[in-house]
Amino acid sequence: MTELKPFIGVTSDIDEKGDTLVQTRYITAVRRAGGVPIILPVGMEAIDEVCTHLDGLLLIGGEDVDPSLFGEEPHRKLGKVFPQRDEMELALVKAMAERDKPVLGICRGYQIMNVAFGGTLYQDIHAQLADDLLQHHQLTDLEFATHLVDIVPDSKLAECAGTSEIRVNTLHHQAVKEIQAPLVVTAMAKDGVIEAFESSEHRFFVGVQWHPEALVKRDDATSLRLFERFVEAARESK
Repeated sequence: MTELKPFIGVTSDIDEKGDTLVQTRYITAVRRAGGVPIILPVGMEAIDEVCTHLDGLLLIGGEDVDPSLFGEEPHRKLGKVFPQRDEMELALVKAMAERDKPVLGICRGYQIMNVAFGGTLYQDIHAQLADDLLQHHQLTDLEFATHLVDIVPDSKLAECAGTSEIRVNTLHHQAVKEIQAPLVVTAMAKDGVIEAFESSEHRFFVGVQWHPEALVKRDDATSLRLFERFVEAARESK
């Protein structure tokens, strides 16, 4: 009997025409790792019911997170926010966490995960952090890694990397500022920006600031293993 592939909910954005948008690279990465991607449109209702049928959740990148969600007024460098998307994704994260189902967050998705657990964000790292930051919004194609991150030993990310240092791509101006338990930091850039975390209380609850789905296109081993571990955890939750 053929083993059923896990259903992976993939969040989405809305383009300028009002159409649902998901970059193909996210879908391809889930498929390569052995999952079945299910696109979740912005404004979707019945979140709890949907999450009972999902085996895992992938939170993709996108616009800025509304600072009112972590108790701040908008900084002058804040970009476009999408409250309807924020509301849906926060509900998805909380519903999946309550069921201890796997969640992988990428860039904005990683930031939303942090806010869902009571954490805060830098609204603009260039205005709110030191002047000697690395380039965190690369001009090079996302398929190419540009800066290094240090990985905490004995973490899920370390298991995927097999080393204490990897090179990643980068495309953001917001970043994780403070985290709350049960989240723990698992990677940092050389300039001190938090680049990844995981939950100490969930089977697989991992977020990264970079875009591993783009690196999968160039067969980056760590990125592909990250998606494979995520899908494996989702398969176990079926």
